[in-house]
Amino acid sequence: MSEIRVVIPTHLRTLAGVSGEVRLEVEGPVTTERVLDALERRFPVLVGTIRNPETGARRAFVRFFACEEDLSHDPPGQPLPEAVVRGAEPLFVVGAMAGG
Repeated sequence: MSEIRVVIPTHLRTLAGVSGEVRLEVEGPVTTERVLDALERRFPVLVGTIRNPETGARRAFVRFFACEEDLSHDPPGQPLPEAVVRGAEPLFVVGAMAGG
């Protein structure tokens, strides 16, 4: 089991009633999908805010970053970088900016 650090946007921290980063226990291969599963189990109010609850697809204006890499378009079942698995680096969930 790995303890994963996750940083979520301020409005989602407010919704979940947390401050700062969230620490989650993740079993098995540490993937974005498993981290989000653990996040939604712990904070059910977040279901549907980061990904579509029916399809599991990432919401259009949400991005995932870790170790200075954009992981947003990686398959949700792809293992996260080792530094995230070890807890040395967090997984960032970021609301993308749009407009003009």
